[in-house]
Amino acid sequence: MTLSEPHRRELTQARSLLENPGLTARLTDALASPIERGMAYLPDGAREQIVALSDAALRGALRVALSTLGDVRSPPSNRLHKVGGALSGALGGAFGLPALAAELPVSTSIMLRSIADIARSEGEDLSEAEARIACMEVFALGGRSPSDNAAESGYFTVRAALAKAVSDAVRYAATAGAVKETAPAMVRLIAQVATRFSIPVTEKAAAQAIPAVGAAGGAIINVLFLDHFQDMAHGHFTVRRLERRYGPSAVQVAYRELGPKTPDRRLIEG
Repeated sequence: MTLSEPHRRELTQARSLLENPGLTARLTDALASPIERGMAYLPDGAREQIVALSDAALRGALRVALSTLGDVRSPPSNRLHKVGGALSGALGGAFGLPALAAELPVSTSIMLRSIADIARSEGEDLSEAEARIACMEVFALGGRSPSDNAAESGYFTVRAALAKAVSDAVRYAATAGAVKETAPAMVRLIAQVATRFSIPVTEKAAAQAIPAVGAAGGAIINVLFLDHFQDMAHGHFTVRRLERRYGPSAVQVAYRELGPKTPDRRLIEG
């Protein structure tokens, strides 16, 4: 089935968001300082610590964030969530890297609620486990390692890499009747997501580690961080809405046609 012209334009916008994350550029522009400078202030072993913090933050967010949303479809409250993100970021900016362990769970919960809000606005039924797990996928979409190339970090490639873990988690949730962060299937999925989520978290930590960032700078960093994942969510759930209408294969073919030619990759499972 071929996408209509209006839907093709929507897919073009979604692709622009998903394939050009740009968090590093946003932080560099806002702080007038390259993030590489902040990396020098991170202690040895920071990367491993941030992966662990990211995993814990995602588990905590999954436990509390989605329970506060109702079922009524409405426009997402992006600005309200950014206010909450700014407040938690001010804490991180005031106390620097040591505050990350306390601040990250708060900002991640705010982000997950914002992501879920966007999902609901795009027609997702948040009472369904698949929709809630799709919200978790967004955290894996916003990080690109310097060693990644386009074939390894594209939107559909990341989804394909997560496909088995997502399928297992959805199957578990359908059996258990709930999405529990401690279930083995969810633990495996969160661990995979956390590995990629830790990339932008490291960039955020590096920005906050720059001397004299302060509370105001920390608030700005968190607003940019939240804005970044809101963009990923808008792109992701636009794609999913179009997939529900046209089927995953048709949308993936159209998505590829919109960008540079790349070697064929397998379609998403399911």
